[in-house]
Order: sequence, then structure tokens, then C-alpha cells
Amino acid sequence: MIHRPPGWAVACALLLGACGRPPGPEQATPLSSEPAPAARSVTDEAPEDVALPLPGPGGKLMPQGYPATLQRVVDGDTVVIDIAGDEETVRLIGIDTPETHKPNTPVECFGPEATEALRELIPEGTALLVSRDTESRDVYGRLLAYVFRAEDGLFVNLEIAERGYADVLVIPPNTTFAAQFRAAVARASGQGLGLWGACPTASGSSS
Repeated sequence: MIHRPPGWAVACALLLGACGRPPGPEQATPLSSEPAPAARSVTDEAPEDVALPLPGPGGKLMPQGYPATLQRVVDGDTVVIDIAGDEETVRLIGIDTPETHKPNTPVECFGPEATEALRELIPEGTALLVSRDTESRDVYGRLLAYVFRAEDGLFVNLEIAERGYADVLVIPPNTTFAAQFRAAVARASGQGLGLWGACPTASGSSS
């Protein structure tokens, strides 16, 4: 029997929209754009950390999110996590790394390197904090999330962009950190880091 912490159902409803294994592409439908949860307890049972991460003093990002554990890295912008005893496939918001597993698409330049970089940042078993934005799932049923390393608060989505492993991918209404992602990619591109120095067709993006 899986032990679920107090307030599990409420927390999952707030963070994920719904808990459990996401539907396959043929079943998935877009979620409604319900507002993101406020940075406080919604009920006496809901954990107070089910909230968007917010900028703290000096611009440092202060992670607030629901505890999870990294099960495996799929590619540079997709992971599988355990959250409250359920397995969730998570698409990192705000970034887009080169393809490595897309059907009928060749492995793209710097795709394997981006995947390995993410594995190094968050190895299997890493404790995480995950937080949603306005829209919690994509059309494939994947959880859309900001991911933080629990031990030190590292903003994983942003770090991948800073190191030159990803381009910007901002899809409204999930735009809370759009400016930070654009700035990180501009810095990496300007310095020729990662894919920006290794891939002839890479030119940077402000999408």
C-alpha cells in the first residue's frame, strides 16, 4: 500500500490538476487555464509550499513547490518523477533542448549532451521541488513544471538554459519566468556556450 501524506489529494489537485498516470496522446485534451495556487495554504490540510516559486532578495529565486523524487531523465527537457507515490512525466517549462527521441526525427545536434547535462544536475533519486504555472498539463498529458533541486534550490529549467543546452520555448499562459529564460539563452548564445558554439544552425531565439 502506498502511504500518502496528509492533504495529498488537495495538494495533487492544486499542483497537478489531477494525480495519477497521465493519458496517452490519443486521449489527452488541453487543460483549462485555471489560476495558479496562491502562496499559502488553501485548506488546513494543503501544504503551504504548493505555490509558484518567487523572486527573493537580490533577485535570487526562492523555490516553493511540492516534494518529488527524480526517477529518470528522458531527455534534456523531460523527466519522470515520483510525486506522492504516483509517476509523472514532466516537461520543463520555458526551455527546448535538441531532440533525441522524437519519432521520425533524427537525433539533433547537442541533444545527447543536453540529456547528459540534465542527468548530472539531477541524478536518479534526487529530491526535487516541483511547481506549476497557470496551465498544468500539455496536450500529451505531461505535467508542465518548474523544477528545483531540493538540497540547494537550484532552478533546473533555468540552469539548462544558462549552460547553453536549450533554446527558449515560451508558451502562454505559462510565462512567469519568460524574461529570465530569454536572458539566460541570450547570455549563453552570446558566449557560444553549449549548442550555440557546437551546432552550425543554432542562432538563438526570443520566442
